[in-house]
Amino acid sequence: MKTTRDTVPDEVEVRIRGLMMDPVTSMPMIVLKDIAGDAVLPIWVGIFEANAIALEIEKNTTPRPMTHDLIRNILRGFDTHVTRVVISDLREDTFYAVIWMERGGETLAIDARPSDALALAMRSDCPIFVARTVLDNAKATSATSQAGNSDELRRWLENLNDDDLGKYKM
Repeated sequence: MKTTRDTVPDEVEVRIRGLMMDPVTSMPMIVLKDIAGDAVLPIWVGIFEANAIALEIEKNTTPRPMTHDLIRNILRGFDTHVTRVVISDLREDTFYAVIWMERGGETLAIDARPSDALALAMRSDCPIFVARTVLDNAKATSATSQAGNSDELRRWLENLNDDDLGKYKM
């Protein structure tokens, strides 16, 4: 999918704050945090996707390349560089992401699942962004559905310390 970046939507740079199990659903979630503020965005992922991200968080290597390592190696082989990853949309409780790449002066945008985009971003050492509308919609969605549980979860996420995060165990 080839595109150019005509306009840059209002984006917030984030970092992966941690990977943990949701205490309510027992599903793995990636916790993204605004690097310049207090916004926190949890994104629930599958077990296999969480494992791929956990391997990179812990800087564990495997004897053979995992899928995201393979993708990174193929991109390098074609002299293509991942420049940024953007969590670009939230529709019907599903997050969407775009992987922005550059090759020979051409900009490419590739649609991706957030978990794959984040795993590749970590392996490519590129910045991660969330569209401001996604942050706003995520807050609005959590405010309207299960108001008590969502508020508790958000407070719990915002108050996590470094010892609480990154302790994802399979």
